[in-house]
Order: sequence, then structure tokens, then C-alpha cells
Amino acid sequence: MSMEKGGISVQTEHIFPIIKKWLYSDKDIFLREMVSNACDACTKLKRLYSLGQAKDIDCDAFRIDVVLDKNAKTVSIKDDGIGMTMDEVSRYINQIALSGALEFIEKYDEQNGSGGIIGHFGLGFYSAFMVADKVQMYTKSYTDSPAVTWECTEGGNYEMGEDETSDERGTLIVLNITEDESEYLDGARLRAILEKYCSFMPVPIYFDDGEKCECKEGDECSHAHGPVLINDTEPLWTKNPSDCTKEQYDELYRKLTGDYKEPLFHIHINADYPLNFKGVLYFPKYTNQYENIEGEVKLYYNQVFVADNIKEILPDYMIMLKGVLDCPELPLNVSRSYLQNDAYSKKIAKHISKKVSDKLSSMFSTERESYEKLWLDIKPFVLFASLRDEKFYERVKDCVLFKTSDGEYLTLSQYREKTKDVHENKVFYTTSPKTQAQYISMLKKQGATVVELDSVLDTQFISLLESKEQGLKFNRVDSELSELMKSEAASDIDEEKIKSLFEELLEKDTKISVCPLKDGAPLVLTVGEDSRRMNDMLKMYQSFGQGEGIAALAEKEELCINASHPVIEALAKTDKEKALPVAKQLLNLARLMRRPLTPEEAEDFTGGLCDIMLKTLD
Repeated sequence: MSMEKGGISVQTEHIFPIIKKWLYSDKDIFLREMVSNACDACTKLKRLYSLGQAKDIDCDAFRIDVVLDKNAKTVSIKDDGIGMTMDEVSRYINQIALSGALEFIEKYDEQNGSGGIIGHFGLGFYSAFMVADKVQMYTKSYTDSPAVTWECTEGGNYEMGEDETSDERGTLIVLNITEDESEYLDGARLRAILEKYCSFMPVPIYFDDGEKCECKEGDECSHAHGPVLINDTEPLWTKNPSDCTKEQYDELYRKLTGDYKEPLFHIHINADYPLNFKGVLYFPKYTNQYENIEGEVKLYYNQVFVADNIKEILPDYMIMLKGVLDCPELPLNVSRSYLQNDAYSKKIAKHISKKVSDKLSSMFSTERESYEKLWLDIKPFVLFASLRDEKFYERVKDCVLFKTSDGEYLTLSQYREKTKDVHENKVFYTTSPKTQAQYISMLKKQGATVVELDSVLDTQFISLLESKEQGLKFNRVDSELSELMKSEAASDIDEEKIKSLFEELLEKDTKISVCPLKDGAPLVLTVGEDSRRMNDMLKMYQSFGQGEGIAALAEKEELCINASHPVIEALAKTDKEKALPVAKQLLNLARLMRRPLTPEEAEDFTGGLCDIMLKTLD
């Protein structure tokens, strides 16, 4: 058998050292490239068969075998795909198209550091030399051409010739692992790499770690005898959503994330025009507000794993999503690990945003009860996304819910319809149902409906609603004395006397009013809605290290004296010396109904209360 000898034909000297340096920072990628090439070989032959250009092919029998031989220190990758002729090996393997390679490397180094150039110059095959000092290949085309044997060292010197002894279609590549990379002779390590990168490739992949055990047939043994199937060739995202069950979606979620908790819900994406990509995205369930909310969406390219997290093609307000996207037309850079085309990425992000909003709207319309149960979990995302993206807000605004103090869930339009005859265009809300219980009770007795808003996002979101809905105003229950609370009954107490009594206990600029109320405590403290929101905003900025030099304003409380309350009526008739200690206790009690007492107020309240008790018991 005649043998051809020569050197790899390249347009740049010493290309192999460049390959070793510039391919990938993660050497594990070599196995992905080898198996991916094998998968492509099977896919190409299947395509030719469908076009009638290949005959006698059993497309259901395609498979890829990865075999470890520790004794020989080799890793082999075998497929029964399209194979190559002598001419094709010369064209695709012996010649590397590297026109302008060094200029590209210099440019790429400036922009992206030590990334990779694989893929840009068709160098996937040569990733083998990242871990091997010699690569052997045996390949036979699906045509009648003779088989080819090829061997190359890490120096780039090859031997190639016909192999007249082989008539088996496909390609076998044998990597002779170097001493420095002996870690890749560990079966568990190779299997982990295959499961990470090849779990969903479209051709069955079998791994044989070469381990032999001495157990007899029928004995219990934890070792997997022979080749083990690594992948699922038809992952859920390649199927029609109607053909998939909840159990299958949950199983995929666990496989992708390792999260034992069930996701809140999923979104199956199957886009074909104008963007071509598929995937399954999940809303994970978080157990508490302090849990890390950063999700992880894995990127695949024709079912080949590319990257663990792809923030570039997700809207920034969807960082909590988990799942998988398969984007066969997504422009990638040479390492297939980072997105290259920002404009294309933004188009995908917009499409995902629309799919998420459509899913929320659909759940609200067809599964209202289930949607309400999920609302408190998804609410932070919906509000934040609405604040970040006006188009998203417009799509979901009619399915934003408000939980009332009675446990009912209402949209804004439902709330306004329910309360139009009681407090039209006004929404009463509480940020602390327990602390503000007195105010809630006073309003509810007059027919008002109170909603619960308990986060910083709520405050920002209601400001957005007020800017969008003409005449709408949100008022915290302790922000004002609503007309609902005020009574038209006449009062005959000495207003000046009672006001002067409390003026001695308050700062000089505190606003004091005397007003009969329909129901409630002797004293009611309020803080203006606008000033309180401004103060909350300043505090928030300071908590994030912003707003330096801007001090949060002290809350300016306003005092309303309930002229129709029996205690106030009695207080107005009592001499000042006796009335003052009682007034002080009433004031601290009013403070306690609206907010926690300061240490000084708490001490004064406790001491004063004990004094009154002692006098009563004396």
C-alpha cells in the first residue's frame, strides 16, 4: 500500500502552537467538538438519504460511540455517518483556511482577551491536539470510494493512505492522550463532560469507560456493563407543546438546574419566523426574599451545548428565568461561547419578553384561580418588568393583581368598579396590615377597600400607574383623614383648650386639627402621601450608597383630635394638670398605632402608663 507523506498545508507558520494557545481556555471543549462533528456526519448522511442521493441507509440506526481505553491511553470517537474520501480528507483536514488568521487573532485579543478562534476557521477537529499528541483517523465515505487512514502528530506532520481492509462506513478518531492531560483518561470525568455538552444531541451517543469487573451474570453490581446511552435525542423543546406533559417539563427542569423544587410554570417557545429558535423557560420558586434570584438559561446550538448562562439574549428584568434556548441561527463568535451580534440578540430578547407577557395574560384569562395562587411569587418580576419596559407593561397591565386586606385579588379596573360609589379614583393601601390595623378598620367600617402593598417595587409601580391613569391617586391608610372618616355631627368641646393641651407635647410646627370622626381612636396621626414617598425614596437611595449628601427628611406627622370620642370630651373638661399625663399617653398610643415608638417614646409611654396605674390603685 502506497503511503503519501507531507506537512499540513497552512498559510501561517507554526499554526499548531497557535491552535493550542487560542482554541479554548476550557480544554473540555475538545470532546464536544469531536462528538459534534460525528453528529454532523450522521445528520448530513440522513439529509442526503432524504434527498435520494444516498441509498440503503437505516437512518434510525445512526449512533456515536465514545470509548475510553486506559491501557492504551486513548479516547476514541466513532460514528457511522457520511465519512470522507481521500480528496475530502486532503481538502478539509490537511488544509486549514487561515487567510488573515494572525490579523484576526490580534484584533480578537484586543476585544475579548484570551478567548477562542475555533469555529471561525473550521478548527473544531484540531481541538483534539489540546489533549492529544497524536491523532489517528479511519474514515470511509458513503460512496464507493476506498477507506482512508490518516495519522498526525502535534507537530503537524501527517501520514495518509488508502485502507483496503476496511469497508465499514463512517469515521473513527483515536486520540492518544498526552501525559500532561492524563486526567482525561478518567471515565467519570469523560462521562461528566459528555453529559454537560452532549446530553441533547440528535444522534444517540454511547459511552464505554472500558472498565471490567469480575462479577458473574445475575450478581448485583453497580458498574454499568458496556456502552451507556448518554443523551436524549428528542428533548422537549424540539417537540410540540401539546405532546409534552407537566411531568416531562418538571423532569427537564430538574435535569437542567438541579433544583428539587417544582417551578411555578414554564413557557415553551417554538419560534420559526422571523427568528428561528426554540426553548423552554421556567419561573423558579424562591423560598424567601434573600435567596439568590439570578437564574440560568443554557444556550444550545442545534442541540449542542454552548454556554451555561446567556444574559445577552434575555431582557435584564428576566434574570431569574431558568431553562434552555436552542438557537441554530444565532451568530456566535469563534469559540461558540459568547454572543457576537448585539442587534440579533435584542430581537430574541424582545421575542422572549412578548412570549412571557403572552403566557401571563393567557394564565390570567384561562386559569384565574391558579394565577392568583402564583401571584405573590411572580408579582416582583411583573412589577419590575413593567417599570423597565413600557411595552411589557402595556401587555400585562390588565392582569396585574392587588391583594386586598380581605384576601381578595382584584385588578385595578375591578377595584375601581367595586369602589366607585365609595371612593372613586382613589386607592387606599397599607404597607403593614398589623401596624396600620386601626386605620384599616376605620376605613373598612365606612365601606372602603384596602389593598396590601409591601415592597419598594410597589411604591414605584403605583407611581407609574398614577402617571398612566388620569385622576388616579394611591393613598396609604395613614396618609390623610379621608372624607369617609369624618363625621358631620356637631361638637361642643372647647377646641382651643384641647389643641393647646397637645401643643405642649408636640413640636411647634406640627399641624393639629380638631375634627369629629365617625369611628376610631381618640387621636389619629397622619403623614402626607407625597412627602412620605419622597422620604422613602431618599432612604432607599441611601441604602444603595446613593444620594450622598442628601439627608432623609424627618417625617412630619399631623395630628387629628377626634372631637366625638368620649375620652377627648372628658379630657376637654379636665384641668390641665390632670389632663396632661393622659394626653401624653394618648399621643404615644396614637404613635404606636402608626409606627414603632422611638426608644425615648417607648420609655415615656411605659413610665407614664405605670404612673397612671399606681394612681388608679392607690
